[in-house]
Amino acid sequence: MTAHSNSPELARIPLPAEPAVSFSQAEPIWPEGREQVLNDFVGFRAIIRTAHLADGGTAILRIAAATFYRAFVNGRFVASGPARGPHGHFRVDQLDLTKFLSRQPAGDVVAIEVAGYNVNAYGSLDQPSFLQAEVIVDGKVLAATGKSRGGGGFKALNLPERIRKVPRFSFQRAFSEAYKLKSDSHRWREDPAARIRALSCANFPPVKLLPRRVAYPSYELCQPVAIVARGTLTQGVTPAELWKDRSLTRISPQLKGFPESELEAAPVLDYQYFKFDLQPTREIYHPQAPLDIAANSAILVDFGTNKTGFLGLSISILEPTRIYVSFDEILTDHAGVRDVSIRRVDCAYVIAYDLAPGIYQLEAFEPYTLRFLKISVVSGAAQVSNLYLREYASPMLMRAQFSCSDAGLGGIFRAAIETSAHNTVDLFMDCPSRERAGWLGDSFFHARAFHDAAGTNVLERAFLENYLLAPEPFPHLPEGVLPMCYPADHYDHVFIPQWTLWYILQLAEYLQRSGDRTMVDASRGKVQRQLTWFEQYRNRDGLLEKLPGWNFIEWSSANQFTADVNYPTNMLYAVALEAAGRMYSVTAWLQQAAAIKDTVRQQSWDGEFFVDNALRQPAESGEGGVLTRTRNRTEVCQYYAFYFDIATPESHPVLWQKLLQSFGPQRSTTKAYPEIHPANAFVGNYLRFELLARAGLVSQLIPEMHTLFDPMVQRTGTLWEHNGLQASANHGFASHALVWLVRTIAGLARIDHVTQQIHLHLGVVPLAWLDVALPLGSGMLHLKWQKQDGALVYKIIAPAGYTVQVSAAPGVQTQPTS
Repeated sequence: MTAHSNSPELARIPLPAEPAVSFSQAEPIWPEGREQVLNDFVGFRAIIRTAHLADGGTAILRIAAATFYRAFVNGRFVASGPARGPHGHFRVDQLDLTKFLSRQPAGDVVAIEVAGYNVNAYGSLDQPSFLQAEVIVDGKVLAATGKSRGGGGFKALNLPERIRKVPRFSFQRAFSEAYKLKSDSHRWREDPAARIRALSCANFPPVKLLPRRVAYPSYELCQPVAIVARGTLTQGVTPAELWKDRSLTRISPQLKGFPESELEAAPVLDYQYFKFDLQPTREIYHPQAPLDIAANSAILVDFGTNKTGFLGLSISILEPTRIYVSFDEILTDHAGVRDVSIRRVDCAYVIAYDLAPGIYQLEAFEPYTLRFLKISVVSGAAQVSNLYLREYASPMLMRAQFSCSDAGLGGIFRAAIETSAHNTVDLFMDCPSRERAGWLGDSFFHARAFHDAAGTNVLERAFLENYLLAPEPFPHLPEGVLPMCYPADHYDHVFIPQWTLWYILQLAEYLQRSGDRTMVDASRGKVQRQLTWFEQYRNRDGLLEKLPGWNFIEWSSANQFTADVNYPTNMLYAVALEAAGRMYSVTAWLQQAAAIKDTVRQQSWDGEFFVDNALRQPAESGEGGVLTRTRNRTEVCQYYAFYFDIATPESHPVLWQKLLQSFGPQRSTTKAYPEIHPANAFVGNYLRFELLARAGLVSQLIPEMHTLFDPMVQRTGTLWEHNGLQASANHGFASHALVWLVRTIAGLARIDHVTQQIHLHLGVVPLAWLDVALPLGSGMLHLKWQKQDGALVYKIIAPAGYTVQVSAAPGVQTQPTS
């Protein structure tokens, strides 16, 4: 440990006082003795009488829960939640129920379903199940969990219709869904006269509460646009290879769930014994037109673009029927048939329903991501109508608009907005499908996009607050190391050391975006402990060597070249030290950063390219042997070097020109420099586009953006995790595409919320006109420009209190207009 680590100026600062959020009467409760049961599904309901509700009065449901809930009033969906918080802290939702009330003498049914998962996951925490809820009408508590003053309390009941012992949805998420329903299974949540058998509940000690902070989703209903296939299925066809994900085969204390031998239902396995014969069609989908689906038949619909939310449908059946609802973001080939895949990204993309005769309104409890949806009837027969997806997306970006003379750029912008919205419901997620996890690294890029498109930093504050309040030391991880994604539990001890460094860079940019010195100062101890942890892996040259954990550079061959001294990691390390030194005025960190940069320049450069790593040769005697540079060279390593100021166009002009002329997304076609391993989207191509933007090379940036993003826009309407479709087709970091559209192409180079200054830089852009509108505080920022008579004629309207500074690239003539 170096001397600066014990500096008094970096003594631990107390956390900021938690915002005041509380319940008037409610206490946390759960059915007695069941708070740690895996995949427990419990209903809670209260009858409230609101006939006396004054005009203009309000009815509020205040609610906190573990793990997830959804709320209804008189059978009508109200909300799903909660927003996720750190270990031992629970965010409180406050939902306006007023418009849902009937005000009938029999009363209104407030019903809450809670899934208590009690498993470790990337998208939720392994914590005991509970519900804490109260209904407040015109300031008076009419129902509350744990106490029953003021009009009666919530009663709990079993919900056995959701089958408990099922496989996990994925390695990263909790359980999949399978149901066995009767026509009156949901009567308890809509009929005040429904009779229930109440369970005995236990009160829990008080829990720590946090505000939600972020906006509630609008839950817009999205309908399919077309029926794209109809056909039959054959049951009992043995698959060539029965796919079983690690989320099923590796159940253990490190990955909690049900072993295969204990499963009551396994739709993901059953489905693999069906063979589908689908015939393509193209029919307009009419929501109210019933679709008759006989036994051993299926129908496939298209929502037109990738969406995330809760799948729903109306269904009428006359005999016992089993249906499977399967889905995916794309269609893939299955023995020549274009169909959804339930396993494409190692997820159980299927829900099973066993239904007694009756009429049902079905809706999934968990949110899923899809463009295509298939309904398969394997027994009985069904009449299906009103297929929908209740969208689960942030509304905070929906006011942002971008259009220009290049229509394709407008399509990229809309795809970026759609992608970000699906991944910002309550934190910065990597994807809304496989994981729903709050990943560092990804969040560095995503936070920029959200700032520009939403005009607020409220989500980033909540995201960083989760990390700020995360336990220390974090269970199952080395002391000082942050979890790679959070809120999550990492019982397998896996962490990404590089993500800790990206966290420091994001914290520094957050300070610039928000001016929130309180958050940054409160996080100072975490930053210090992270950098202290790295100290033990510095070699005699001052570089990090033999870092433990999952060393991640990007999704490419670069991840294979992390042994011993990895130069991209050390480039990142240097800049993280630099950022921390500036945030906290620690000269020693700034000096270390400069020394590391110099050493990397000397060791990594082979005279033509920067090399990814050096290996420590065995020593003949005594201490460690010689460090020898390898010939492992990747495209992304070059981008790290320029992005993190190890190299500049002036210091390495030949390499810079090679990168400009021969590298980039098009290299998959040109095959130039085959000995240099190609970059992937994250982070290689994004760093490349950042470098083009820095250099003002808009005429090169635009076609390269088209090369990378146009196939994504056309195929899914969202932006992908990789260059291709081998993984998620909706990944939060990818929304950073809108940053280049806003800052580089439009010219809104900097929007400073702290100083309320806007810097408009009009560059050399190969477009005839452009029009962009962005939320900014409580107002809107609107910019229009067009080329006219050799000049760039522009008009910019900023909200009150903001000032605009205008500059232009050399040779660009500008002319303001009113």
